[in-house]
Amino acid sequence: MPQDVQEHKVAIVTGAARGIGLASARWFLARQWRVVIVDKDAPALNAAREQLEWEAPGRSLALPADVSHPAQVADVVATVDTTWQRIDALVNNAGVAVFKPLVQTSFEEWRYVMATNLDGAYLCSQAVVPVMRRQGGAIVNIASISGLRASTLRVAYGTSKAALIHLTKQQAVELAGLGIRCNAIAPGPVETAMARQVHTAEIRADYHAAVPLARYGSEEEIANGIGFLCSPEASYVTGQVLAVDGGFDAAGVGLPTLRRDFGGV
Repeated sequence: MPQDVQEHKVAIVTGAARGIGLASARWFLARQWRVVIVDKDAPALNAAREQLEWEAPGRSLALPADVSHPAQVADVVATVDTTWQRIDALVNNAGVAVFKPLVQTSFEEWRYVMATNLDGAYLCSQAVVPVMRRQGGAIVNIASISGLRASTLRVAYGTSKAALIHLTKQQAVELAGLGIRCNAIAPGPVETAMARQVHTAEIRADYHAAVPLARYGSEEEIANGIGFLCSPEASYVTGQVLAVDGGFDAAGVGLPTLRRDFGGV
């Protein structure tokens, strides 16, 4: 293997044309990794690649693909293996959502969510194992606080993320012997472009009241958690779910009022 290839670890980040995925790609590049960004939105992906190339010339690769299609996933992994001969980290970030009540969610919408959020992570993880096992590595699945606690209009999304959390544990148990660690991040509300578009002032106020840190997280804060789980500092961490959520999951019911009345006690 050429020395320049050996010197740089390689991360694949799906759903990386924007948001948490793009922030994660920047986290890796800032630490001298090579990064492969994957997204089915080819124009947005190419725009992201131009940004990364300007920031870190020669260390990023953009591969348009739909992670719910096995052949496309296989092509991505084969290209990375041919180009850089190693995969040290996989971030299964690609995700979609349909926010409807259970009785109004069609089976087609249910399958659309499951195909990307769950099947995609399964396919990508399975595909990278033969390459990643050569030197060991880490898989991080991006779940959600909605995979830990139920909430309104998230029957498909929340269920897919809960299943992804169990898939993470299954992967951790089965892949540990190959030197591959598998963990999940469960973000709480995050300040993404999508959140700014769809969260009304009332919804934002509700989140601020429910989250002990009383704010949305940033994309970079989620990326920091992802990066940690891929790093040597997390070498004894596998099969875990890290909620990067400002305390949202820990808060329970009714705590906003208690914090308001007794938070200074």
